[in-house]
Amino acid sequence: MFDPIVAFFQRVFTAIGRGIGLVVAWLLWPFVALGTWYRGRSWIIQGPIALVLLALVLFYGYFVWQTQSWTNFDPDYVDRYSLAGRKTPAGSPISGPEATTTGQSAELTPANQAAMDAGTSTTEALAVAQLPAGTACQPSAIVDVAADLIDFNVNQNAWVSSMLAYKLGLFGLDWDDTPWLDNKASFQRGVNQAVRRTAVELVDSLGRVRGTSGINNDLQSARGYIQFDEETWYFALSPFGPKTPTPTVYRTAIGHLKKFNASLGKCDAIFDGRSDNMVEFLDRIANDLGNTSAIIRERSEFHNGGWFDTRADDRFWFAFGQLYGYYGILSAAGADFQNVIAQRGLTPIYTETLKQLRAALRIQPLIISNGREDGWIMPTHLATMGFYILRVRSNLVEMRDILAR
Repeated sequence: MFDPIVAFFQRVFTAIGRGIGLVVAWLLWPFVALGTWYRGRSWIIQGPIALVLLALVLFYGYFVWQTQSWTNFDPDYVDRYSLAGRKTPAGSPISGPEATTTGQSAELTPANQAAMDAGTSTTEALAVAQLPAGTACQPSAIVDVAADLIDFNVNQNAWVSSMLAYKLGLFGLDWDDTPWLDNKASFQRGVNQAVRRTAVELVDSLGRVRGTSGINNDLQSARGYIQFDEETWYFALSPFGPKTPTPTVYRTAIGHLKKFNASLGKCDAIFDGRSDNMVEFLDRIANDLGNTSAIIRERSEFHNGGWFDTRADDRFWFAFGQLYGYYGILSAAGADFQNVIAQRGLTPIYTETLKQLRAALRIQPLIISNGREDGWIMPTHLATMGFYILRVRSNLVEMRDILAR
């Protein structure tokens, strides 16, 4: 009775199996033909070909290993800095006659008092006065974190975006257009975006007194180096010739950031932790996150291919890296601007912002899916990441408005 039905399904599955076999055979026949040709050659031909194939295996094997090995990746990396133990804002004396734990001078010199009577900030007052010999100042946690994030990207890990295998792509296809081996590169570029934004603010406002003082040379150099192209290898065709690779340039930026902090620790540099500088800093970060949320929204709304959207993972991991970087930088800013945060009653909302950043870093799916927002089969990881970005951004905007009142 059921024999015709059974026979029908047998024919269907036989046809499917035959079709799959033909497809596999069509894909493999060039390799089979090359293998047959290779076995028929003499060792003089086989030897060089074997060496070339071995070099290719090692070349791409190293590339695959570097893209899959995320050395020292730690969402709780902020804990290593013990920021809660810092009792003095960045740039304020921590030892010597001017030392204090509140950011205000315990005994103001006449020069300091005159500057403060004129309406300037504590940092400006300290800049006007000549601090006594032996005075040490608090280094900037923001600068420490920014330098360590660069070190994490280019020293503790290989900088993927400028690796030759990444630039060559998959048979000429950009790795970003594939679902494989590009997540780490996108993550690193996201971290780098946070560092770049921070470097600009350090030069333009935080590392100088208002707009009338000179720009710190070390911060200026660090900003220039960290703005360098992200994809430069040792050699380029346009313009033709040898190049300094991206990781080497970024390593130079680390040295200048550390040199600035060393000068700040000797009270030979300035960190201007005024409330209006904090307003500007938070505003720039909020704008940066707003741009990323717009990119995610566009991808989520117009390219929702579920698990088959090959660019969704790039957008997701770039945003993840950006939040990873800003988690450390904003945590450090809480220590550098601790007097402003305390005086303006920002501690609860600032703490909540850091919690939201850390919560976003818990989203680490194995495969990124860009499903429809009203779908029920495929997840929508991009919309979820966009939600966290907007939560953080709304808090930054609120803090900016409080400080601007």
